[in-house]
Amino acid sequence: MAKEQKQVRELQEGNYVIIDDAACKIDAYSTAKPGKHGSAKARVEARGVFDEKKRSFSQPVDAKVWVPIVNRKGGQVVAKESDNVVQVMDLDTYETITIELPDDVSVSPDDEIEYLEWEGKRKVLE
Repeated sequence: MAKEQKQVRELQEGNYVIIDDAACKIDAYSTAKPGKHGSAKARVEARGVFDEKKRSFSQPVDAKVWVPIVNRKGGQVVAKESDNVVQVMDLDTYETITIELPDDVSVSPDDEIEYLEWEGKRKVLE
C-alpha cells in the first residue's frame, strides 16, 4: 500500500491524510491548547479525494496517522467511450486506462490531462 505514518502535528492544510480508509485532502487544521492532564489536541477536517465526502477527526498532536502517497500523473486522451468515460494513455508508462470524468470537465481526443492515482483509484483534475 502506498502510505506512510506521520504525527498529527506534521499535517497541514492541502496535505493528504487517510480517514476511514479513504484518501482525503485536508481543508482545515486547528489545535487546542493542552489541558491540565493532557496533551494538545488537533482537529482535522478533510474532503475525500475520490468521493468528495467530508470527514474529520480529533486526536492528540503526538498521535500517529496514515498519510497516502497520491501520485499526480499526466496522460493523453486516446478516445471517448461516452460523455463521461475516456480512454487515457499514461505519458510515463504508455499503458491505456479507463477513467471516469467529473461532470464539469470536458475533453476531446489528443488532449493532455492530469490525474491523481492511489491504490487503483483515479481522478481527473480540472
